Amino acid sequence: MGQNSALIRKWFDEVWNKGREETVDAMCAQDVIGHGQAQHGADIHGPEHFKQFLRSFLRGFSDIQVEIHDTIEQDDKVMARWTATLTHSGTFLGIPSSGKRVSVNGMSVQRIVGGKIVEGWDNWDQLSLLVQLGAVLPAKFL
Repeated sequence: MGQNSALIRKWFDEVWNKGREETVDAMCAQDVIGHGQAQHGADIHGPEHFKQFLRSFLRGFSDIQVEIHDTIEQDDKVMARWTATLTHSGTFLGIPSSGKRVSVNGMSVQRIVGGKIVEGWDNWDQLSLLVQLGAVLPAKFL
């Protein structure tokens, strides 16, 4: 496993599985930019902004466990394919806590310079999450 793969695995374990905000400060460049974590078209700028997003997400979900299935490295980028399993324990996007244990798949690409994350792109199945929470009806195919 390469250094960038080890770094992204540490990121998911410490930030998402353990909720350690200090890891955000330690692993992100001051001018880090995140794409795809929050609202469509809204980027995250800097560690403080990311920690605000993290706190907001953790108010809605607890017992988060992210499993990394694969990592692929190329130059200064690393991609991780993952599954997150979490409990809907608080209000999220106006949806009251349901107590449901849900699972969502995603992929993240991080650009790493000098051992720090400088840019990240996340794509995750937000529609599946909303269906599991009962906020969106599942599609019916014939």
